[in-house]
Amino acid sequence: MERESTGVSNEIDGRGGMDTRASSGKEASRQSSPFEKQNLDFILDLPLEISVELGRTKMLIGDLLQLGQGSVIELTKLAGEPVEILVNQKLVARGEVVTINEKFGVRLTDIISPADRVKQLGE
Repeated sequence: MERESTGVSNEIDGRGGMDTRASSGKEASRQSSPFEKQNLDFILDLPLEISVELGRTKMLIGDLLQLGQGSVIELTKLAGEPVEILVNQKLVARGEVVTINEKFGVRLTDIISPADRVKQLGE
């Protein structure tokens, strides 16, 4: 015999947010089985390539061949402008360059909305 109770179901909706709604006991019991947690753990262990783009430029092959030690390449981005944080070559955030214990880091200042990130997938 199944027992009916009122619970709350949390599911991700199509807009990237959480859909919280009242549900029957049948639905509430499906919330997080060990099998679903194992699948989520698998996804959390997937490696991603994260890169920070300081700027870009275009250069003729002849000019590229003339570069040597000490050469300076001028980029299109201005000093102090936010850098772009890319995950698997897709823009996810912007930030400012900082130093932490003599290493570079990035302080996030703007995170791209989930809707805009989904739009990038088609590009």
